[in-house]
Amino acid sequence: MLGFLLKRLISAILVAITVSSITFSMTFLSGDPAIALAGENATPDDLQAIREFYGYDKPIPVQYLNWLINAVQGDFGHSHYLNQPVAHEIFDRLPTTMTLGLCALTFALLLAVPLGVVAAIRPNSIVDRIALGIAVIGQAMPSFWFALTMMLWFAINWGILPVSGTATWKHFIMPAVALGYYITPGVMRLTRAGMLEVLQSDYIRTARAKGASKFSVLFKHALRNAIVPVVSLAAVQFGFMLGGSIVIETIFAINGLGFLAWESIQRADLPMMQAIVLVLSLFYILLTFISDVLNAWLDPRIRIG
Repeated sequence: MLGFLLKRLISAILVAITVSSITFSMTFLSGDPAIALAGENATPDDLQAIREFYGYDKPIPVQYLNWLINAVQGDFGHSHYLNQPVAHEIFDRLPTTMTLGLCALTFALLLAVPLGVVAAIRPNSIVDRIALGIAVIGQAMPSFWFALTMMLWFAINWGILPVSGTATWKHFIMPAVALGYYITPGVMRLTRAGMLEVLQSDYIRTARAKGASKFSVLFKHALRNAIVPVVSLAAVQFGFMLGGSIVIETIFAINGLGFLAWESIQRADLPMMQAIVLVLSLFYILLTFISDVLNAWLDPRIRIG
């Protein structure tokens, strides 16, 4: 197990270094960053002063190392628009996005896993068809349209839920459902396919022949093995939701990291965009590493492979 963890850790570190180098290269995608800051009408003296102030006059490898060392220490520089530390803004809004992502993932798992299990137990039944119908609708329906529809009915017409903000737990219901329902079809289908495959395995038939209870067969033996790919998918989808929450946060006026990313793009705030991309990418890498560890714990054969 230790060797498996070490291999996965080294792989995660290499991916993180690659992501950091790509993120740093965003500085030069639009040309000279000094011109982008000072404007096209800036004098050569102004441009030189900006290059010296931000360190753009140094060789690119030196700039990258300095940026990476500062980023590891939590220093992502200053926002060009807000004129305050980037880290302060990011870590001030990150808990809101994390809360939204966790609520959305919880909703998706609570809906998709039971549906997948029931659909696998009774294939081609009415329950199976309903589950597949829910999956098809969720896959075809754009999340922004679903969010606006819920907002129209639950907030405006019926007044059951608040339309925007994050003041109470009720404010997270519609955004979490809109964000979580999008990943529900994939999780449900994967759970169903895994359960169908596992329920036909020899060890399941052996457990039944030994007189194991139906609950034990389904949840102790079958679901534990069928859930392995679902864990990987859930971790990947959680990282996707953190990065893809920009649309939902914008619709519901949620002051999270996704909305901050949208604001940074509009303002061309390069240090803020760099930091957001790096932080979300690191979360994605961390979640993938955690899912690998959980899968190895659930299925010892993965450690050997």
